[in-house]
Amino acid sequence: MSVSPVKRQKMESALDQLKHHTTVVADTGDFNAIDEYKPLDATTNPSLILAAAQMPAYQKLVDDAVAYGKKLGGSEEEQIKNASDKLFVLFGAEILKRIPGRVSTEVDARLSFDKEGMIQRARRLIDLYKEVGVGKDRILIKLSSTWEGIQAGRVLEAEYGIHCNMTLLFSFAQAVACAEAGVTLISPFVGRILDWYVANGDKKTYEPSEDPGVKSVTKIYNYYKKFGYKTIVMGASFRNTGQIKALTGCDYLTISPKLLAELSKEHVKLTPTLSVKEAQACNLEKIHLDEKAFRWHHNEDQMAVEKLSDGIRRFAADAVKLERMLKVDVVSRSSWC
Repeated sequence: MSVSPVKRQKMESALDQLKHHTTVVADTGDFNAIDEYKPLDATTNPSLILAAAQMPAYQKLVDDAVAYGKKLGGSEEEQIKNASDKLFVLFGAEILKRIPGRVSTEVDARLSFDKEGMIQRARRLIDLYKEVGVGKDRILIKLSSTWEGIQAGRVLEAEYGIHCNMTLLFSFAQAVACAEAGVTLISPFVGRILDWYVANGDKKTYEPSEDPGVKSVTKIYNYYKKFGYKTIVMGASFRNTGQIKALTGCDYLTISPKLLAELSKEHVKLTPTLSVKEAQACNLEKIHLDEKAFRWHHNEDQMAVEKLSDGIRRFAADAVKLERMLKVDVVSRSSWC
């Protein structure tokens, strides 16, 4: 349906309309994009921080992180690890100056199968935020949605009051386990689900309502609302604005600057596709998953198994690249001494 130029001027952009029904989160480490689109929250990950850290505009943050690592001393490896954690926190602290809500900061993906390691690293990140004057109420700690990650989230929430964002979530089993663990928020990956089905099936294009990633988030949202779980559903990893618009009404959606820009230029009427009322009328059964049941149900979803392992490898690879970049600075600073 076309919209006349006059009506288009009067109609809010798709982005502005979306904000009436869904909390919009910026999926970026770029401060300029955050300033421009004014999201409530922002998310970061190793890939986003790596990209931002290579921009000249953010060199001072890199320098400050390296100086921090050097100041703490220890082996070269320890200095680089401390510099890396500090860099994540420095980016997060700067982002928080630009948004009213919370920023998500990710625990190293190489700890994805180490429950205690994730708990320790999460608490370390919270301590680093405290050092720069940021309270834990403004932070979401991102953890991989492995069984170990979900149980780390349970402990962090219940024992330390640290809010968690469970990332790399692809299966319904992961979503159920996260809800039972009482975590604050989950990030089901819409686009990466679509990628798998396009790569592994005969169908190469999908209407938004039939998109497998959209359908996955819709089912999770309906399950959570039907059974009264407080965990926030935040759709993530979008490939196009059609996926985003098809999830209007979802609790949160985290969106890249490119797609935020496209939505800001679109002038089509948006109506919520997800609602608590409709969710409560859905024909879904409540289930409970202990570790054995979780591993079996997750394993039965080939897409989820492959995308979870692939996602962990990708984030881990970018964490290594970031450390290599920091190592150059650490070594060069050592030569100055």
